[in-house]
Amino acid sequence: MVAAVTEFDSDGFLKTLSHGPGVYRMLGEGGKLLYVGKAKDLKKRVASYFRRSGLAHRTQSMMQHARQVEVTVTHTEAEALLLENNLIKQHRPRYNVLLRDDKSYPYIHISLDQPYPRLAFHRGARRGKGRYFGPYPSAGAVRETLGLLQKLFRVRQCEDTFFKARTRPCLQYQIKRCTAPCVMHIDTESYLTDVQHAVRFLEGKSSEVVESLIGFMERAAEKLDFEKAALYRDQIESLRRISQRQYISGESGNLDIVACAQAQDTACVQVFNIRNGLNLGNKSFYPVIPGKIDEATLLMAFMGQYYLNRDVPERIVISHLLEDRSILEEMLKNKCGHQVKVIQALRGERARWLDLARRNADHALHARLATKAGQLKRLQALQEVLDLDVLPTRMECFDVSHTSGEATVASCVVFDAQGPLKSDYRRFNIEGITAGDDYAAMRQVLLRRYKRLKQAQAKLPEILFIDGGKGQLSQAEQVFAELAVEGVLLVAVAKGSGRRPGLESLLLSGSAGGATILAEHSPALHLIQQIRDEAHRFAITGHRQRRSKARSQSPLQQITGLGPKRRQQLLKHFGGLRGIERAGVEELVNVPGISDRLAQLIYDAFHTHPSR
Repeated sequence: MVAAVTEFDSDGFLKTLSHGPGVYRMLGEGGKLLYVGKAKDLKKRVASYFRRSGLAHRTQSMMQHARQVEVTVTHTEAEALLLENNLIKQHRPRYNVLLRDDKSYPYIHISLDQPYPRLAFHRGARRGKGRYFGPYPSAGAVRETLGLLQKLFRVRQCEDTFFKARTRPCLQYQIKRCTAPCVMHIDTESYLTDVQHAVRFLEGKSSEVVESLIGFMERAAEKLDFEKAALYRDQIESLRRISQRQYISGESGNLDIVACAQAQDTACVQVFNIRNGLNLGNKSFYPVIPGKIDEATLLMAFMGQYYLNRDVPERIVISHLLEDRSILEEMLKNKCGHQVKVIQALRGERARWLDLARRNADHALHARLATKAGQLKRLQALQEVLDLDVLPTRMECFDVSHTSGEATVASCVVFDAQGPLKSDYRRFNIEGITAGDDYAAMRQVLLRRYKRLKQAQAKLPEILFIDGGKGQLSQAEQVFAELAVEGVLLVAVAKGSGRRPGLESLLLSGSAGGATILAEHSPALHLIQQIRDEAHRFAITGHRQRRSKARSQSPLQQITGLGPKRRQQLLKHFGGLRGIERAGVEELVNVPGISDRLAQLIYDAFHTHPSR
């Protein structure tokens, strides 16, 4: 149902509304979504926005911009809550609490379908065969757990391509972090036993693992194999020590602890993740809040969005009382398919964990406020240095990375008043230029980026930083002139003598003077360095990924009509890729299954390949 208005007839519109549950949407000029809300009684809830007095300042501000109202009737409040959070996640309305966290959470993956399963870090869709454990609150928590598993059970963590290519053990075997299944230093049965112990540990069944290891130790001692018995003894001691540190006393199953804190215009939500009784760690979130709201409202809005695309545990402990707790429980149950209990009143061990989460939220909040104060100081210094009329609210920076022209990647990072805006980061694979031509690479990425932004009428930055000198700045000026982009200050950040930090010089577009050199202690320079270094990090990470992918693929894999069996025959016949590369067409034809046409394609792949 839509009420389209030039002058909104609230009385007439309210008469058409139902008293049932549903979702309402406040729209501004041009149909821009301002706010999404859910209601137990749509008529009463929407009518409350049109009172003559008693509205909060935030609501008054929103209603001044509202031009249209849309409503969707649902069967239940839980359905309304789910729809509300889906719409918030999709459209990110200005007046809603927004969770700025678009990354998928990391897991530990065990590839149980392989003869020698692998333990690995995993992020993204869980389509691969095997078991997934998590989600973990951060990549650091996953790597810490993988490190523990490596010490305890010595299950391989190397890539499959690395594993298959080994002819002798790697360093991990030498430092006793792997049993070298790649070269058969361990039999399959013993290796799979280690894998099962790792799985049980991740399932929270460390006591079963200890009992199993005790049995192995005793049998080894009976056979007078005291060296192996000593290894089991050390493994048991390490496992018990780690279990005491990692597991929550008296806790089993899956549990999240969620606490929030708020000060000034900033909020922090702390989430502790416990899976199978194992504390996976915690993470801080900083939702964008539209003005002053109470902690219970903040927590309700956060949890709806947080669990929208994540696994939901059986129990969630929260720091503030929620009026709509039962609705939230019903929504989460409908989403995940199992009963979810949201717990508020606590005693004993859980109360201590909730207190810890509260203290972590307070600490993270104060640290965030201190960082925001420092960020404001840097922005003010940058405004003064660049002689801007207002504080910059959006800054972009570009950098180009390659190795002798190979796998060139350009990065674009975006900063706003709060710092890095990672959801707006972009990478560009550069093609069709002379290898190593940084000027052409910069021109290509700027054309692609700002042509797209102009066509979409998207927001442009006030400042564009470019990692480079006069040449890169000239390319940017030409691109902006061609695209008729105005109102963006172009700044090249040229490295100083010896590429030492603190000696950078700034080259400004349209500036008649020379380069600007800021003092080494200047807050403005520190901000520019942070933005430039982030662009460099993002570019070089993308370049390394692209280069690694290109180098890990054999030229044979790119040849149409050459399947796995024929590739294997070629490699056996010539003793490897080098032999195939040296072979002529006549020699290639002598391999069974290789026709004249296919032999020519193979020869061309090695002798006209762009990387050679």
